[in-house]
Amino acid sequence: MEINLNTPALLFPAISLIMLAYTNRFLSLSNRIRSLHDKYQSHEQKHIIHGQIKNLRYRLKLIKNMQALGVITFLGCIICMYLIYTQFMMVANIVFAISLICFAASLFLSLIEIQLSTKALELELSDIEGLEDPSVIEYFRKKFGRD
Repeated sequence: MEINLNTPALLFPAISLIMLAYTNRFLSLSNRIRSLHDKYQSHEQKHIIHGQIKNLRYRLKLIKNMQALGVITFLGCIICMYLIYTQFMMVANIVFAISLICFAASLFLSLIEIQLSTKALELELSDIEGLEDPSVIEYFRKKFGRD
């Protein structure tokens, strides 16, 4: 496959948007950690907070790795553009392929982090009595009144 200078440049907007989303996730997570830290210091619901803190530590590691892979993707695209400019097409193809793999890995880690964030919310709601967790099909049956 032949790539030109525009091919890696097409990824710049996508990488920038995904990095912005990762930064927003990090900021909301850091606010949550500060809030939980204050709750923990005041000795409120330590058993729930302990489980959330474990979840948040793992999510922080995931977000750090998501951001690192995003930066590697961005740098790979820049290096690829330089290699295309200097006519090192074989190396440019390899660098671009590595960049795409890093971008896919970053998105995969993002998917895992999203799954963990929903588990954290379930843990937060676990102390509410009578909370149901229906499947998607059960939810729609109940919503539309079909049995």
